[in-house]
Amino acid sequence: MKVFEGLKFKRVDSPIHRLDPRVKFVVSCVIFLLVLLFTELTALVFLLFAQIPLILLARIQREWTRSIRGSLVLISLIFFTNLIVGIFSNNYQLTSEILTFSLSMATRFIALMSSFSIFFLTTSPDDLSMALQESHVPYEFSFAFTTAIRFVPVLANEAQTIIDAQRSRGLELERGNILKRVKNYVPILIPLIVGAIRRSLELAEAMESRAFGAKKARTNLYVLKIGLSDYTALLIAVIVLAIALYIRYTVRIPNIFIPLP
Repeated sequence: MKVFEGLKFKRVDSPIHRLDPRVKFVVSCVIFLLVLLFTELTALVFLLFAQIPLILLARIQREWTRSIRGSLVLISLIFFTNLIVGIFSNNYQLTSEILTFSLSMATRFIALMSSFSIFFLTTSPDDLSMALQESHVPYEFSFAFTTAIRFVPVLANEAQTIIDAQRSRGLELERGNILKRVKNYVPILIPLIVGAIRRSLELAEAMESRAFGAKKARTNLYVLKIGLSDYTALLIAVIVLAIALYIRYTVRIPNIFIPLP
C-alpha cells in the first residue's frame, strides 16, 4: 500500500507548500502535458529528473520514494506489456527500438505519477477544497472530491492492517498460481469493503446532523490569496511550456536506444 503515500498530505513549511493550490495545480498540469508531449526516452528522463529539485525543495523525498517503490509492480507491468506487444507486432523479434519504447512508457508513468504526487503531498485537502470553491466548482462536488482524497490513505492503512491480521492467521498471499492469489485476496477485500461502507454511513450521519446543504452561501476561515511567488511560478510554468512546444515541433530530439546484448 505504499503507492498511496503519494496522495497523503505532508505538512511542511517549504516554498512549495506555501504556493497557492491553484498555482500548484496549474504547474502539475503543465508537467503532465510536457510528459505526454514527448515520447523520446531522453526527453522523458530529463522531465523526470527536472522534478527532483521540486521534490527536494518541498522535502517530500521520503514519501515520493515510498510511493514509487510501491508502484514497481505497475511500472513493471507497463514495461513488459509494451515489450510483449512490440515483440508480437514485430514477428516475434526483439529490437532496440521496442526495448527503448517500453522503457520510455515506464519512465513516462513515473514522471506522471511524480507530478501529481508533488501536488497532493504539498496541498492539504482544506486548501484544495477552497481552491475548487474559488474556481466556482459546486461545493457538493468539491466536498466529495476532497473527502475521497482524505480517505484514500485511511483505506490504505486499513487494508495493510487487514493484510497483517490475515497473515498472522496463516493466510499466504504470494503462493499458488494467479487464480489462487486472486482468491487469497477475498478475505482482505470483504472486510475492507464492509469497513468502507460503515465509514461512509457514519460520515453521512455526521453530515446530516450538521445540516449539510441547508445553506448555500458558505464562508471560510481562511481566504486564498495569490502572491508574488505564485505569479512567478505561473510565469515560469508558461515559459517552460512555450519552450517545450517550440522544441517539440521545430527541433529534432535525439533519442538514446538501448543496445541489445
